[in-house]
Amino acid sequence: MTAHPSPATAPSDELRSARPASRVLVLNSGSSSVKYQLLEMRDGSRLAVGLVERIGEGNSRLVHTPLQGGGASRRERTGPIADHAAALKSVAEELAADGLGLDSPELAAIGHRVVHGGLRFSAPTVIDDAVLAEIERLVPVAPLHNPANLTGIRTAMDLRPDLPQVAVFDTAFHTTMPESAARYAIDVETADAHRIRRYGFHGTSHAYVSRETAKLLGRAPEEVNVIVLHLGNGASASAVRGGRCVDTSMGLTPLEGLVMGTRSGDIDPAVTFHLKRVAGMSEDDVDVLLNKKSGLVGLCGDNDMREIRRRIDEGDERARLAFDIYIHRLKKYIGAYYAVLGRVDAVVFTAGVGENAAPVREAAIAGLEELGLAVDAELNSVRSDEARLISPEYARVAVAVVPTDEELEIARQSYALVRGE
Repeated sequence: MTAHPSPATAPSDELRSARPASRVLVLNSGSSSVKYQLLEMRDGSRLAVGLVERIGEGNSRLVHTPLQGGGASRRERTGPIADHAAALKSVAEELAADGLGLDSPELAAIGHRVVHGGLRFSAPTVIDDAVLAEIERLVPVAPLHNPANLTGIRTAMDLRPDLPQVAVFDTAFHTTMPESAARYAIDVETADAHRIRRYGFHGTSHAYVSRETAKLLGRAPEEVNVIVLHLGNGASASAVRGGRCVDTSMGLTPLEGLVMGTRSGDIDPAVTFHLKRVAGMSEDDVDVLLNKKSGLVGLCGDNDMREIRRRIDEGDERARLAFDIYIHRLKKYIGAYYAVLGRVDAVVFTAGVGENAAPVREAAIAGLEELGLAVDAELNSVRSDEARLISPEYARVAVAVVPTDEELEIARQSYALVRGE
């Protein structure tokens, strides 16, 4: 089965001829939250950022920070926000108060993060009724995310029906995986009938970071092979050859792969049968166990790497074991993806843990010197928001830290699409 871009991927002539505008509003709609950023695409700067959380509850909260004109002035509202429609109307009011309203002719598009695009969507896509229907059809493989994404899209379309709305899919970057990497070794007819295959996630981050790593090396993305390690509460690895993903650690769902904050990552599937037979657990019980009560929190009771490291420093053996299991899995994926790529130009760390936890980076690379990998202790200890190398000059393979910026990537892809680039 091959990936096919949606017919809606290309903008219409009407979109291409629309008045020039240079701002993109990026929306990330969760089940009870909306994160947003307004970006100026001429220089990639942020004009405003914010979050609406606890939507549908009596103690809803909106935090809005305008970033233009020198000093940021954070504003906060609390009180009931009934639904996503009310949330986005509140966001529009906050933006308007700063002269950045949704009715501005400067607004070129609204870019939406959509978690699951299946195989059809391998590129950013202008949203129409057919695209909405396909995102809805994929709800069974992304039941926690796609419904919330759809709600945010429909609400934004109601607010600005005349404005291009663009979906940028977490799975899109991984649609270039060959079938040998994307297929599970199960009955083909069953797999195809139920869309069971490895889709991968965090693709927007992997795309951005792999390109920025090439830039850091002073080379074109097409020239470099990169192993990207996106290490946050959710964690994933990818093997990127010449700018195209050829393997990734997450699969049909975000549960597969690395040890994460609350997810188990790779596990013998027979564990689920065993728990149902021996422990009397239901399917929902096992789902909650593997997704919310496993990973670091299941191993030691904490999913914050800073707290785990503090406990290790105090001699906590449970925290030490959790850390060692986390690192062991990480090393296995580095080695596996080195084998998949054949030649590696860089291993890059990103996201909350990857960008900030120097002990994780040091431990993950330790012992891999025969693969040309090494970390310079002094460079590794530096805290910075900038992309940087942390390997010594003699290392054959670069080791880097590249802060991810999924919102900027969504904005770039959305803006390029509506401009016909």
